[in-house]
Amino acid sequence: MLRLEHQIGSAHNLVVFEAAARHLSFSRAAEELSVSQPAVSQALRRLEDAIGTRLFLRRHRGIALTDAGERLYRDVSDSFQRILATARQIGRGSAGDHVTLLVSTAFATWWMVPHLQEFHALNPGFDLRLETVNRDIEIASPATTLAVRRGDGNWTGYYSARIAPERLLAVASPALLRRLPPINTLADLASQQLVHLDEPHRYRPTWASFFRHFGASYPERGDGLRLNDYALVLQAAMAGEGIALGWDHVCRLPIGQRLIIPVGPWRWETGAGFYLVWSNTDALSDRAALTRDWILSKAEVLT
Repeated sequence: MLRLEHQIGSAHNLVVFEAAARHLSFSRAAEELSVSQPAVSQALRRLEDAIGTRLFLRRHRGIALTDAGERLYRDVSDSFQRILATARQIGRGSAGDHVTLLVSTAFATWWMVPHLQEFHALNPGFDLRLETVNRDIEIASPATTLAVRRGDGNWTGYYSARIAPERLLAVASPALLRRLPPINTLADLASQQLVHLDEPHRYRPTWASFFRHFGASYPERGDGLRLNDYALVLQAAMAGEGIALGWDHVCRLPIGQRLIIPVGPWRWETGAGFYLVWSNTDALSDRAALTRDWILSKAEVLT
């Protein structure tokens, strides 16, 4: 710990750095931490001086992370997430009393929450806790924690079971499509306002890769609406802000409710999938195993 403090000046500097990097704003970090903006700036200067490199690019209209800042932010944010998860679980009491499921906001909103009433009817008094994350973090309590990840099903230290294959299609609100000319070709689709998912911490297929799969060119111009959370992407599509990429397993409910509808005939099955994962180092608690089996039973219709 003494070596760490020598390298960074103070552990408090890392707290300030994480907030500023997450918001990309000194003023918003100051507001979150209940300190003044000069105090944030001073802490970040001390951290940069201690490390010996610049972490932020200070621009007239805002700030951006340098390459070194991006690298440090990934490690600091991941560490804070793990510490927070562990602290929450320690504070909640006995490890066997509850089950935690780590999921994206979109999966929680459009897949888990609609099924929770059924789950609790089958398991009255069961303490199932959804924790939304924007990255694949390590499972902190192996016996009682499950997570959903995108990939090929192979992660060191984890068992996995596929919830759904990754299928992508274009989706938009019915109201927006009524205002647009017919979209019969990929060129028609590329000419429209597209909503982009810019995931900062994990790979997700993009519009460029979608068009490339179908042999169509799509010049990445940096335009369109860009959001860093898929729940926001779907919300923007429902609001008529543009056409979004739709992950089939998440979009089935809003499509069924006619909040969004498919655009065109294009369907891309990428070969990846979405998996329920759990640690292979400790046996799951009875409640976690029950939750796993219930999720997988509900997921059978998505294959």
